[in-house]
Formats: sequence, structure tokens, C-alpha cells
Amino acid sequence: MEKKKRRWGDRKDGVLLRDLDGMHFITPLIYPNRCDNEAYIRETIDLTNMNAYIRKKNETETAFPYTMFHVIVAAIIKTITLRPKLNRFIANKNFYLRNEVSTSFVVKKQFADEAAEALAVIHAKDESTLDTIHEELRHVILDCKDIQKVDSSTDSMDFFNHMPRFLGKFIVWLLTRLDVHGWVPASLIETDPYYTSCVISNLGSIKLNCGYHHLTNWGTCSMFCVIGEKSVRPCYAPDGSFQMREMLDLGLTIDERLADGYYYSKSIRLLKKLLENPELLELPAIEEVEY
Repeated sequence: MEKKKRRWGDRKDGVLLRDLDGMHFITPLIYPNRCDNEAYIRETIDLTNMNAYIRKKNETETAFPYTMFHVIVAAIIKTITLRPKLNRFIANKNFYLRNEVSTSFVVKKQFADEAAEALAVIHAKDESTLDTIHEELRHVILDCKDIQKVDSSTDSMDFFNHMPRFLGKFIVWLLTRLDVHGWVPASLIETDPYYTSCVISNLGSIKLNCGYHHLTNWGTCSMFCVIGEKSVRPCYAPDGSFQMREMLDLGLTIDERLADGYYYSKSIRLLKKLLENPELLELPAIEEVEY
């Protein structure tokens, strides 16, 4: 994204939007909480082309094979890059445009009830492609699965948890006050998923269906994407005939204050186009596509 000189009112993670229309200026004043302004959208993706594309990519990639999750991360990054209102957030009743496009997710170190989780963040660039994102995911995921390593956000939470309860509660309360103004130390939140453009939860990997997930008033994240479990379903043609195809449900929870329904509709259409035509993700994230 274009770098702009920081001005009074800007945050370290976003630029204050100063040219809003009257409705968008008033909306956060009368609806100040992100959790009170959630819009839930469910979309079904035909995986036919994606499955074929992944098989072809993995003919030469065996060390860290491409997966559906990698394609979805890349598609969300490209969608947010091309539809920048999705990268806005509201804090302290003001609109901001985030300085970068980023996604976050939780990595289970082992598939066991008592296994620890790690928080991972992907920082995208305008020139990011599926291949560069795949390489970054390789490093991040393998690093998270190292049982000896603890990410900074988890380490901070463990630190507060070992304090006397009254002191831990007070410090967390103080952090929530700092959060409103964007003054939480970067060292505490550098892997916090709720300070990114979009949190992605791959429930399909643990055999759960797609569903709604709330946003949070903590942090700046304005979008949550839930990936469900894929399944084979009938796809009907206008004449009533059908084919059985592998399909996937995505659940998107979005802060409805950021844009209007038409903008969101076009954004979802773009995301669907990218997921059903994944070769488009070989283009830089900033490069426009027809949809």
C-alpha cells in the first residue's frame, strides 16, 4: 500500500480517514462497539478447479505441499488488497485505513486435547502472489509447530496469568484503555490475531462445519473467516440435471459500518472468483482481475 506521511490523529497501525461522508462519520458515534455491528455472510465455493490446480502445483512441490488453506489465505489477501474498504477499522469512534494487509490464524502444535496452540500472522505486500504467500506460510507454520517456541502474544498472556489475580486484572484493564488509542506496546501484540485485517479459522481441518464467529472489541480486526469441512454435493443445471461436486462453505463475519452492502457484495464476488479460478492468484495481489 502507498506510504503516507504520518499526520496528527494517525495511529502507528493506520491512517485516520478525514474525508468521510456524514453517515460514516456519525455511524461509529452512535454504534461504537464492533461486536454490535456484525454482518454474517455465508458463501459456497465449488472446489473442482481448485482441486485440479493444487494437484498440478504439488507435482513439483513435495516438501511443503500446497493446500486449500494456502489458496484461501492468498485469495483473502488479494481481495482485501483490491477492495481496500475491507481493510478499514474503527477505533475510538474514528475510521482508519490499516497500513498493511495481514491475516492471522491459530496453529495447533499437535492434534491432541492437551496440545498447545500458537498464533501466526502473515504480512502481505502489493506484489504478493500465491507462491510467495505459500513460502511465508511454510516458515510461519513450521516455526509455530516447534513445541519449544512461544509466540509473543501467548507469552504475554502466560505472564499475566502467573501474576496475583488482582494485579493481572488491573494490567489487562489498563491495556484495554491503551487499546482504544492504539497505544498497546507492539511487542505485546505482534502476533495478536485481532490486530490484523482478517482472522482465518480452518474448522474443516478438525472436522467441523462452517459457522458464525463473532468479532471482538479488542484490537482492530474487522473480518473473521471460518472455513468449513468440504463435502460432495449435487450442483444443479437450469434444466434440472446435476453433477456431484466437492463443495466448501465459508462463513464471513464483517463489521458492517465499514462499507455498504453493494461494496460487500462485489467483494464476496471477487473472493469467489479467485477461489474458483486459483490461477489468478499467481498475479501480484495489487493487479486487478475481471469479476
